[in-house]
Order: sequence, then C-alpha cells, then structure tokens
Amino acid sequence: MIDFTKDFRIGFFIAIIALTTIVLGAVTDKVLRYFLYRKQSNKEYDATGFKFLKHLIITVIYILGFAFALIQIPEFKIIGHSFLAGAGMISLVAGLASQQALSNIVSGIFLVIFKPFRINDKITINNFVGTVEDINLRQVVLKDAENNRIIIPNSVISNQIIVNTNMHDTKCCKIIEIGIGYESDIDKALEIMKDEIAKHPLFIDTRTAENKKQKTPLVVARVVALADSSVTLKAWAWAKNSTDGFVMYCDLLQSIKKRFDESDINIPYPQQVVTLKNNDIKISKAN
Repeated sequence: MIDFTKDFRIGFFIAIIALTTIVLGAVTDKVLRYFLYRKQSNKEYDATGFKFLKHLIITVIYILGFAFALIQIPEFKIIGHSFLAGAGMISLVAGLASQQALSNIVSGIFLVIFKPFRINDKITINNFVGTVEDINLRQVVLKDAENNRIIIPNSVISNQIIVNTNMHDTKCCKIIEIGIGYESDIDKALEIMKDEIAKHPLFIDTRTAENKKQKTPLVVARVVALADSSVTLKAWAWAKNSTDGFVMYCDLLQSIKKRFDESDINIPYPQQVVTLKNNDIKISKAN
C-alpha cells in the first residue's frame, strides 16, 4: 500500500528546502552586491576577488540545497545506480561535460589568484578587445567599445596570450606615423608634429627629473624611413590611459594634417603612371 502521508512529507520537505535555497541565494546576492557597491566608492579597491567569491558562495548555496533535497528521497541511491548502470553513454557525456565545467572553475580560481587582469582592466584576448566586467566560475565577461558583451570561458583564457593595458601602469603611448613628400620641409614637419602633440590637453609629460635635467625633449619626433615616394616621420605621444590615448591619436591626425596643409607640406598618396610605347600599354605603380 502506498504511504501518501510519507510521500507528502518528502515533497513538503523538498519544497521547503528549494524555497529556502532560492531565498537564501537571493538574499546573499543582494547583501554582497550592497557591500560591493560601498567598496567601489574607493577607486583603489579591487573588486575582482570579491565578485568571484560572490559567485562561488551563491553556487555553493545552490549545490547544498540540491543535495539536501535529494537525500530526502530514500530510493535515490537505488535509482541513481540503476540509471548509471543502464546509461553508460549518457554517463560518459555527463562526465565529459563535468570535466569541462571543472576546468572552467579551476581556471577561474587561477585567474583570481594570479590576477593577469582585474575587473575594469582593458584587455585583448584572441583579437577581442574590451573592459573586464565580470569574472565568475565559468567565464569572463568583456564589454567592448560598442557596448557588446563578449563571453569567454575561463579554460579558453588560460591558453591564450593576454594583452593588458592596465597592468601596473595605465599610461599609453600612441605612435603618430606620417609620410611626407621628398620636396617638403622635413624640419618644419617635425616641429609641427611636436607642437601639436605638446599642446594637446590629453598629452602627459612622462619625463623623469633626471630626463629634464639632461634637457630631454618634451616630445620626440624623428625620421624613421626613406620610402619609395615619401619620407616617414614618427612621433611618440603619451596619455594617461588607452581611452585618452585613442582620443588624442584621432585629434592629432586631424590637427597635424591641417597644419601640414597650411604649411604646404605634402602627404603623398598612391599613384598609377601609364606609359604608351609601341602600342603596348605598360602600367607602373608608385606607392
């Protein structure tokens, strides 16, 4: 005879455990978010470890809740053994999936311990560029310049080369490289590039006291190549971070071009020369 009272009691306990787990997980998430919000008012605070710990605690709460719910069913062990004995292929797939999940968790722990990047760092992984928004048990979330979210599994990141523009030093050096015509005034072009860089509001002086004592120039600009149809000039401009560096780079390209036009400094562009000889057409390209 089926004991409905016992079944009802088991179902009631499972429902209570599930409800308690959900409520406890939600409350824990809100409490930790509150403390994180307060901590983030301090600009020097690193939220990487705290966010990862939040994900870990909430995951443990749900795992424990699921485990407590299962042990309320006396027949669970028998059902579980029967399922595993009769479903070898499913067990193999589940095992492989668990192995991948475990790899992501272990990789995530290593990311938090060794810190190749932190929350709010701007990084490049596998040609994806973005700001680190979150690091959890499974993946890293990047936000790119177009406000897209790039989801990268932790195990993938552990095998990739990472470019971190914020690690230890946030300063960014942008290289301004421009080719001018051979007939143009090189010295004047170099002075224009130096002047435009030095007066840009986002440019920073990275010279040390010793450099200033040795009268090192504020901006360095040099001739770096004699190309086929142009003289290549290069200048180095520093900004406090990569975001300011990008804005400064775009502004300088525009302002230097305008100053070159005003000073009759030519910037060559690719041309094609067509030569007619004995009714044959020969085309030569000038870069």
